[in-house]
Amino acid sequence: MYRRSTIGLAAAFAALAGLVAAGVFTGLDQWSIDHLMPGRDPRPSTSSLAGDLVPLLGSHWRTPLGIVANLVTVPASFLVALAIVAWRSRLLAVVLCAAVAVEVVCKEALVRPALYDGTFHIEAFDSSFPSGHALRTVLVAAAVWPLARRVAAAWVIASLALLLLAGWHTPTDLAGGVLLAGLALLGARALRARRLRA
Repeated sequence: MYRRSTIGLAAAFAALAGLVAAGVFTGLDQWSIDHLMPGRDPRPSTSSLAGDLVPLLGSHWRTPLGIVANLVTVPASFLVALAIVAWRSRLLAVVLCAAVAVEVVCKEALVRPALYDGTFHIEAFDSSFPSGHALRTVLVAAAVWPLARRVAAAWVIASLALLLLAGWHTPTDLAGGVLLAGLALLGARALRARRLRA
């Protein structure tokens, strides 16, 4: 039942990853840096394991959009997202961890052509595909959807917009995170259906 959709989303994610690595979307991502990221930190920092795990640790508060993005996306930080998702579904928590593992592998393996702010090479974008924040945002929203649909939908839209406007991720990073989240949700549904049949 979910096989075609899963294969389709997996193919779309793999194709997007390949096209990003090949530089097909470099022009789009560069244009977004030049025109759609007014809150981009002029001195972006590299991430650390502790900063990735602990909400707001290592966050920078230099721009107004960065401050708002830090606060709005707290539920999409790894440990908070895991707690929210696990509260709603242990199966979805396992799927979230698997999706984050795929995200980490992709960020280690895939390097896109360089993106620039003027003549400054933005190294943080070299390995920023897919967006883990976008991935976790969609999964957290899916977990709380039955309880607060309107709030979840508004939060997803605001979070994705802020991730771009604050300069945390390019459009292709965000698209990759959303596709990976869709793939994770289909995987969770397929596992749940298999468990019910058993």
